[in-house]
Amino acid sequence: MNSLGINKSKKDTKVVVAMSGGVDSSVVAALMKKEGYDVTGITLKLYDDAKTSTESRQCCAGQDILDAKRVSERLDIEHKILFYQKKFRTEVIDSFVKSYTAGETPIPCVQCNQTVKFRDLFKYAKDLKADALVTGHYVSRIQNNGHGNLYRAKDQNRDQSYFLFSTTQEQLDYLRFPLGEIEKSETRSLAKKLKLNVAEKPDSQDICFVPNGDYSSVIKKFKPESFNPGKIIDLSGKQIGEHEGIINYTIGQRKGIKISSDKALYVINIDANKNTVTVGHKEFLEIKKIKLRELNILGNSRDFQDLIKIKVRSTGRLLNSKITFCDNSANVEILDSETGISPGQACVFYLKDDFGDKVLGGGWIDKTYNKNLST
Repeated sequence: MNSLGINKSKKDTKVVVAMSGGVDSSVVAALMKKEGYDVTGITLKLYDDAKTSTESRQCCAGQDILDAKRVSERLDIEHKILFYQKKFRTEVIDSFVKSYTAGETPIPCVQCNQTVKFRDLFKYAKDLKADALVTGHYVSRIQNNGHGNLYRAKDQNRDQSYFLFSTTQEQLDYLRFPLGEIEKSETRSLAKKLKLNVAEKPDSQDICFVPNGDYSSVIKKFKPESFNPGKIIDLSGKQIGEHEGIINYTIGQRKGIKISSDKALYVINIDANKNTVTVGHKEFLEIKKIKLRELNILGNSRDFQDLIKIKVRSTGRLLNSKITFCDNSANVEILDSETGISPGQACVFYLKDDFGDKVLGGGWIDKTYNKNLST
Protein backbone atom coordinates (compact mmCIF):
# COMPACT_ATOMS: atom_id res chain seq x y z
CA MET A 1 0.00 0.00 0.00
CA ASN A 2 1.57 3.30 -1.06
CA SER A 3 1.21 6.74 0.61
CA LEU A 4 -2.04 7.40 -1.30
CA GLY A 5 -3.58 4.20 0.03
CA ILE A 6 -3.41 2.46 -3.35
CA ASN A 7 -2.16 -1.10 -3.57
CA LYS A 8 0.52 -0.44 -6.20
CA SER A 9 4.10 0.70 -6.27
CA LYS A 10 4.44 4.47 -6.61
CA LYS A 11 6.04 4.31 -10.04
CA ASP A 12 3.13 2.21 -11.30
CA THR A 13 0.52 4.54 -9.80
CA LYS A 14 -0.79 7.10 -12.27
CA VAL A 15 -2.15 10.27 -10.72
CA VAL A 16 -3.80 13.29 -12.27
CA VAL A 17 -3.14 16.55 -10.43
CA ALA A 18 -5.61 19.40 -10.93
CA MET A 19 -3.24 22.33 -11.44
CA SER A 20 -4.82 25.78 -11.15
CA GLY A 21 -1.51 27.60 -11.49
CA GLY A 22 -1.48 28.58 -7.81
CA VAL A 23 1.00 27.63 -5.10
CA ASP A 24 -1.18 24.93 -3.50
CA SER A 25 -1.78 22.73 -6.54
CA SER A 26 1.79 23.32 -7.75
CA VAL A 27 3.19 22.02 -4.46
CA VAL A 28 0.89 18.99 -4.66
CA ALA A 29 2.19 18.17 -8.17
CA ALA A 30 5.78 18.58 -6.95
CA LEU A 31 5.20 16.31 -3.95
CA MET A 32 3.64 13.61 -6.11
CA LYS A 33 6.56 13.79 -8.53
CA LYS A 34 9.12 13.77 -5.70
CA GLU A 35 7.52 10.68 -4.18
CA GLY A 36 7.88 8.85 -7.47
CA TYR A 37 4.32 8.73 -8.78
CA ASP A 38 3.49 8.86 -12.50
CA VAL A 39 2.09 12.41 -12.62
CA THR A 40 0.01 14.22 -15.22
CA GLY A 41 -0.99 17.82 -14.57
CA ILE A 42 -4.33 19.07 -15.85
CA THR A 43 -5.29 22.74 -16.05
CA LEU A 44 -8.83 23.84 -16.86
CA LYS A 45 -9.44 26.89 -19.01
CA LEU A 46 -12.82 28.02 -17.79
CA TYR A 47 -13.30 31.62 -18.65
CA ASP A 48 -12.33 34.11 -21.36
CA ASP A 49 -12.18 37.79 -20.56
CA ALA A 50 -9.85 40.07 -22.49
CA LYS A 51 -10.49 42.81 -19.93
CA THR A 52 -9.16 40.82 -16.97
CA SER A 53 -6.43 42.84 -15.27
CA THR A 54 -3.00 41.27 -14.90
CA GLU A 55 -3.11 42.46 -11.30
CA SER A 56 -6.40 40.75 -10.54
CA ARG A 57 -6.13 37.98 -7.96
CA GLN A 58 -8.62 35.68 -9.64
CA CYS A 59 -8.58 31.93 -9.97
CA CYS A 60 -8.48 30.26 -13.38
CA ALA A 61 -7.24 33.42 -15.12
CA GLY A 62 -5.04 33.34 -18.23
CA GLN A 63 -1.80 33.87 -16.30
CA ASP A 64 -2.58 30.81 -14.18
CA ILE A 65 -2.42 28.52 -17.20
CA LEU A 66 1.05 29.82 -18.04
CA ASP A 67 2.17 29.38 -14.43
CA ALA A 68 0.87 25.80 -14.35
CA LYS A 69 2.69 25.05 -17.61
CA ARG A 70 5.97 26.45 -16.25
CA VAL A 71 5.66 24.43 -13.05
CA SER A 72 5.02 21.28 -15.10
CA GLU A 73 8.12 21.96 -17.20
CA ARG A 74 10.14 22.51 -14.03
CA LEU A 75 8.94 19.19 -12.63
CA ASP A 76 9.24 17.39 -15.98
CA ILE A 77 5.68 16.09 -15.90
CA GLU A 78 3.11 15.89 -18.67
CA HIS A 79 0.73 18.84 -18.73
CA LYS A 80 -2.64 19.08 -20.46
CA ILE A 81 -5.11 21.94 -20.84
CA LEU A 82 -8.83 21.19 -21.01
CA PHE A 83 -10.97 23.86 -22.63
CA TYR A 84 -14.15 23.88 -20.56
CA GLN A 85 -15.38 27.41 -21.25
CA LYS A 86 -18.71 26.26 -22.68
CA LYS A 87 -19.34 23.85 -19.80
CA PHE A 88 -18.39 26.54 -17.30
CA ARG A 89 -20.69 29.11 -18.87
CA THR A 90 -23.65 26.74 -18.77
CA GLU A 91 -23.04 25.01 -15.44
CA VAL A 92 -21.60 27.84 -13.35
CA ILE A 93 -22.09 31.33 -14.79
CA ASP A 94 -25.67 30.83 -16.02
CA SER A 95 -26.57 29.14 -12.73
CA PHE A 96 -25.03 32.04 -10.80
CA VAL A 97 -26.96 34.64 -12.79
CA LYS A 98 -30.24 32.74 -12.40
CA SER A 99 -29.78 32.38 -8.64
CA TYR A 100 -28.71 35.98 -8.09
CA THR A 101 -31.59 37.44 -10.10
CA ALA A 102 -33.94 35.28 -8.00
CA GLY A 103 -32.81 37.19 -4.92
CA GLU A 104 -30.45 34.48 -3.68
CA THR A 105 -26.76 34.62 -2.71
CA PRO A 106 -25.12 31.90 -4.84
CA ILE A 107 -21.72 30.29 -4.30
CA PRO A 108 -20.21 29.64 -7.75
CA CYS A 109 -17.09 27.93 -6.34
CA VAL A 110 -19.26 25.08 -5.03
CA GLN A 111 -21.00 24.79 -8.41
CA CYS A 112 -17.60 24.71 -10.12
CA ASN A 113 -16.38 21.89 -7.88
CA GLN A 114 -19.67 20.04 -8.31
CA THR A 115 -19.64 20.19 -12.10
CA VAL A 116 -16.56 20.91 -14.22
CA LYS A 117 -14.01 19.89 -11.59
CA PHE A 118 -15.32 16.86 -9.69
CA ARG A 119 -17.65 15.60 -12.40
CA ASP A 120 -16.03 16.37 -15.76
CA LEU A 121 -12.38 16.34 -14.66
CA PHE A 122 -13.12 13.22 -12.60
CA LYS A 123 -14.40 11.48 -15.73
CA TYR A 124 -11.41 12.67 -17.78
CA ALA A 125 -8.97 11.33 -15.18
CA LYS A 126 -10.80 8.00 -15.25
CA ASP A 127 -10.56 7.95 -19.05
CA LEU A 128 -6.78 8.41 -18.70
CA LYS A 129 -6.75 5.26 -16.51
CA ALA A 130 -5.42 7.28 -13.59
CA ASP A 131 -5.53 5.69 -10.15
CA ALA A 132 -6.38 8.94 -8.36
CA LEU A 133 -7.30 12.57 -8.91
CA VAL A 134 -5.23 14.78 -6.61
CA THR A 135 -6.01 18.40 -5.74
CA GLY A 136 -4.60 21.21 -3.61
CA HIS A 137 -7.71 21.70 -1.49
CA TYR A 138 -7.24 22.13 2.25
CA VAL A 139 -9.40 19.25 3.42
CA SER A 140 -8.52 15.98 5.09
CA ARG A 141 -9.43 12.61 3.65
CA ILE A 142 -9.34 9.54 5.88
CA GLN A 143 -9.77 6.03 4.49
CA ASN A 144 -12.06 3.83 6.58
CA ASN A 145 -13.71 0.52 5.69
CA GLY A 146 -12.55 0.89 2.11
CA HIS A 147 -14.06 4.35 1.59
CA GLY A 148 -12.78 7.91 1.71
CA ASN A 149 -14.21 10.21 4.37
CA LEU A 150 -13.97 13.99 4.28
CA TYR A 151 -12.88 16.06 7.29
CA ARG A 152 -12.04 19.66 8.04
CA ALA A 153 -8.41 20.52 7.36
CA LYS A 154 -5.75 20.78 10.04
CA ASP A 155 -5.30 24.45 9.14
CA GLN A 156 -8.86 25.53 9.90
CA ASN A 157 -8.14 29.07 8.73
CA ARG A 158 -7.70 27.53 5.27
CA ASP A 159 -10.27 24.73 5.54
CA GLN A 160 -12.22 24.29 2.28
CA SER A 161 -14.55 21.46 3.27
CA TYR A 162 -17.55 23.80 3.02
CA PHE A 163 -16.94 24.12 -0.73
CA LEU A 164 -16.78 20.34 -1.21
CA PHE A 165 -20.01 19.26 0.50
CA SER A 166 -21.50 18.10 -2.82
CA THR A 167 -18.66 15.64 -3.49
CA THR A 168 -20.09 12.14 -3.95
CA GLN A 169 -18.84 8.99 -2.25
CA GLU A 170 -17.60 7.63 -5.59
CA GLN A 171 -15.57 10.80 -6.09
CA LEU A 172 -14.21 10.75 -2.52
CA ASP A 173 -12.96 7.21 -3.02
CA TYR A 174 -10.94 8.45 -6.00
CA LEU A 175 -9.82 11.88 -4.77
CA ARG A 176 -6.75 12.65 -2.67
CA PHE A 177 -5.93 15.88 -0.77
CA PRO A 178 -2.27 15.92 0.35
CA LEU A 179 -2.46 19.40 1.93
CA GLY A 180 -5.18 18.52 4.42
CA GLU A 181 -2.72 17.76 7.21
CA ILE A 182 -0.36 20.73 6.85
CA GLU A 183 -0.46 24.47 7.48
CA LYS A 184 -0.56 26.98 4.64
CA SER A 185 2.77 28.42 5.82
CA GLU A 186 4.31 24.98 5.35
CA THR A 187 2.99 24.87 1.78
CA ARG A 188 4.72 28.17 1.03
CA SER A 189 7.93 26.85 2.58
CA LEU A 190 7.77 23.70 0.46
CA ALA A 191 7.25 25.77 -2.70
CA LYS A 192 10.44 27.71 -1.94
CA LYS A 193 12.43 24.56 -1.16
CA LEU A 194 11.22 22.99 -4.40
CA LYS A 195 12.16 26.19 -6.27
CA LEU A 196 8.73 26.62 -7.85
CA ASN A 197 8.14 29.83 -9.77
CA VAL A 198 4.82 30.37 -7.95
CA ALA A 199 6.29 30.24 -4.43
CA GLU A 200 5.54 33.94 -3.81
CA LYS A 201 2.37 34.11 -5.90
CA PRO A 202 -0.56 35.64 -3.95
CA ASP A 203 -3.60 33.46 -3.31
CA SER A 204 -6.54 34.03 -5.63
CA GLN A 205 -9.30 36.00 -3.93
CA ASP A 206 -11.72 36.90 -6.70
CA ILE A 207 -14.05 34.49 -8.45
CA CYS A 208 -12.73 34.20 -12.02
CA PHE A 209 -15.77 35.83 -13.63
CA VAL A 210 -16.46 38.29 -10.77
CA PRO A 211 -13.64 40.87 -10.88
CA ASN A 212 -13.08 42.69 -7.59
CA GLY A 213 -16.08 40.94 -6.06
CA ASP A 214 -18.51 43.14 -8.01
CA TYR A 215 -21.43 40.75 -8.49
CA SER A 216 -23.79 43.31 -9.99
CA SER A 217 -21.34 44.04 -12.83
CA VAL A 218 -21.55 40.37 -13.82
CA ILE A 219 -25.33 40.50 -13.95
CA LYS A 220 -25.15 43.71 -15.98
CA LYS A 221 -22.88 41.92 -18.47
CA PHE A 222 -24.85 38.68 -18.81
CA LYS A 223 -28.41 39.82 -18.03
CA PRO A 224 -28.67 43.62 -18.24
CA GLU A 225 -32.47 43.54 -18.21
CA SER A 226 -32.32 42.52 -14.53
CA PHE A 227 -31.80 46.10 -13.34
CA ASN A 228 -35.47 46.86 -12.70
CA PRO A 229 -36.25 49.60 -10.17
CA GLY A 230 -38.64 48.74 -7.37
CA LYS A 231 -39.75 49.39 -3.81
CA ILE A 232 -37.79 49.23 -0.58
CA ILE A 233 -40.28 48.39 2.16
CA ASP A 234 -40.24 48.04 5.93
CA LEU A 235 -41.41 44.98 7.84
CA SER A 236 -45.02 46.18 7.79
CA GLY A 237 -44.95 46.38 3.98
CA LYS A 238 -44.85 50.17 3.83
CA GLN A 239 -42.71 51.68 1.07
CA ILE A 240 -39.86 53.74 2.54
CA GLY A 241 -37.59 54.03 -0.49
CA GLU A 242 -36.70 52.84 -3.96
CA HIS A 243 -34.02 50.55 -5.35
CA GLU A 244 -32.44 50.33 -8.80
CA GLY A 245 -32.52 46.53 -8.97
CA ILE A 246 -32.62 43.74 -6.38
CA ILE A 247 -29.29 42.43 -7.68
CA ASN A 248 -27.62 45.33 -5.87
CA TYR A 249 -28.61 43.80 -2.51
CA THR A 250 -27.88 40.74 -0.41
CA ILE A 251 -29.39 39.49 2.84
CA GLY A 252 -27.68 41.12 5.82
CA GLN A 253 -26.38 44.07 3.80
CA ARG A 254 -26.11 47.36 5.71
CA LYS A 255 -24.23 49.73 3.43
CA GLY A 256 -25.82 51.21 0.34
CA ILE A 257 -29.46 51.15 1.49
CA LYS A 258 -29.53 54.98 1.51
CA ILE A 259 -32.48 55.37 3.84
CA SER A 260 -32.17 57.53 6.94
CA SER A 261 -33.11 55.92 10.24
CA ASP A 262 -32.39 56.46 13.92
CA LYS A 263 -31.19 52.86 14.03
CA ALA A 264 -29.12 50.99 11.42
CA LEU A 265 -31.13 49.22 8.73
CA TYR A 266 -30.25 45.89 7.17
CA VAL A 267 -31.62 43.93 4.22
CA ILE A 268 -33.96 41.36 5.76
CA ASN A 269 -35.57 39.86 2.67
CA ILE A 270 -35.45 40.04 -1.13
CA ASP A 271 -38.58 39.11 -3.08
CA ALA A 272 -37.74 38.64 -6.76
CA ASN A 273 -41.38 38.02 -7.73
CA LYS A 274 -42.55 41.32 -6.24
CA ASN A 275 -39.24 43.07 -6.99
CA THR A 276 -39.05 44.36 -3.42
CA VAL A 277 -36.29 44.69 -0.84
CA THR A 278 -37.36 44.52 2.81
CA VAL A 279 -35.24 46.28 5.40
CA GLY A 280 -35.32 46.27 9.19
CA HIS A 281 -33.24 46.33 12.32
CA LYS A 282 -30.52 43.79 13.06
CA GLU A 283 -32.55 41.64 15.47
CA PHE A 284 -34.78 40.62 12.55
CA LEU A 285 -31.85 39.00 10.77
CA GLU A 286 -31.62 36.13 13.25
CA ILE A 287 -32.65 32.82 11.66
CA LYS A 288 -34.27 29.98 13.61
CA LYS A 289 -34.83 27.45 10.81
CA ILE A 290 -33.80 26.82 7.21
CA LYS A 291 -35.14 24.57 4.50
CA LEU A 292 -32.67 22.80 2.20
CA ARG A 293 -32.96 21.47 -1.35
CA GLU A 294 -30.74 19.25 -3.53
CA LEU A 295 -29.14 17.30 -0.70
CA ASN A 296 -25.92 15.33 -0.90
CA ILE A 297 -25.68 12.93 2.03
CA LEU A 298 -22.37 11.26 2.88
CA GLY A 299 -23.30 9.89 6.30
CA ASN A 300 -25.93 7.35 7.32
CA SER A 301 -29.22 7.79 9.18
CA ARG A 302 -27.59 7.04 12.55
CA ASP A 303 -25.32 10.08 12.15
CA PHE A 304 -28.34 12.39 12.20
CA GLN A 305 -30.23 10.95 15.16
CA ASP A 306 -28.75 13.46 17.60
CA LEU A 307 -27.59 17.05 17.30
CA ILE A 308 -25.03 17.79 14.61
CA LYS A 309 -23.03 20.85 13.61
CA ILE A 310 -23.66 22.90 10.48
CA LYS A 311 -21.92 25.70 8.60
CA VAL A 312 -23.96 28.21 6.60
CA ARG A 313 -21.01 30.22 5.22
CA SER A 314 -17.45 29.23 4.41
CA THR A 315 -15.87 31.42 7.09
CA GLY A 316 -18.65 30.87 9.61
CA ARG A 317 -18.57 28.98 12.88
CA LEU A 318 -20.04 25.55 13.50
CA LEU A 319 -23.62 25.80 14.77
CA ASN A 320 -25.55 23.27 16.86
CA SER A 321 -28.53 22.06 14.87
CA LYS A 322 -31.13 19.37 14.48
CA ILE A 323 -31.98 17.92 11.05
CA THR A 324 -35.30 16.50 9.83
CA PHE A 325 -35.33 14.88 6.38
CA CYS A 326 -38.16 14.72 3.85
CA ASP A 327 -37.46 13.15 0.43
CA ASN A 328 -34.62 15.23 -1.12
CA SER A 329 -35.14 18.17 1.22
CA ALA A 330 -34.45 18.83 4.88
CA ASN A 331 -35.50 21.19 7.63
CA VAL A 332 -32.70 22.44 9.87
CA GLU A 333 -33.47 23.85 13.29
CA ILE A 334 -30.62 26.14 14.35
CA LEU A 335 -30.03 25.99 18.10
CA ASP A 336 -27.39 28.73 18.21
CA SER A 337 -27.82 32.38 17.28
CA GLU A 338 -26.96 33.18 13.64
CA THR A 339 -27.89 36.10 11.39
CA GLY A 340 -27.88 37.00 7.72
CA ILE A 341 -28.41 33.53 6.26
CA SER A 342 -29.58 33.72 2.65
CA PRO A 343 -31.23 31.35 0.18
CA GLY A 344 -28.69 30.20 -2.39
CA GLN A 345 -25.97 29.59 0.18
CA ALA A 346 -24.88 26.11 1.20
CA CYS A 347 -25.55 24.42 4.51
CA VAL A 348 -22.91 21.80 5.31
CA PHE A 349 -23.30 19.04 7.92
CA TYR A 350 -20.49 18.04 10.32
CA LEU A 351 -20.19 15.37 13.01
CA LYS A 352 -17.36 15.20 15.54
CA ASP A 353 -15.65 11.81 15.81
CA ASP A 354 -12.23 10.44 16.80
CA PHE A 355 -10.59 11.88 13.66
CA GLY A 356 -12.07 15.40 13.76
CA ASP A 357 -15.04 17.16 12.17
CA LYS A 358 -16.39 14.78 9.55
CA VAL A 359 -18.38 16.14 6.60
CA LEU A 360 -21.76 14.42 6.28
CA GLY A 361 -22.77 16.29 3.13
CA GLY A 362 -25.23 19.15 3.00
CA GLY A 363 -27.65 21.00 0.77
CA TRP A 364 -28.58 24.33 -0.77
CA ILE A 365 -30.58 26.78 1.34
CA ASP A 366 -34.01 27.18 -0.23
CA LYS A 367 -35.87 29.16 2.43
CA THR A 368 -35.11 30.81 5.77
CA TYR A 369 -37.34 31.48 8.77
CA ASN A 370 -36.56 34.55 10.87
CA LYS A 371 -36.64 34.11 14.64
CA ASN A 372 -38.32 37.42 15.42
CA LEU A 373 -40.79 37.47 12.55
CA SER A 374 -44.04 35.56 12.19
CA THR A 375 -44.08 33.41 9.03
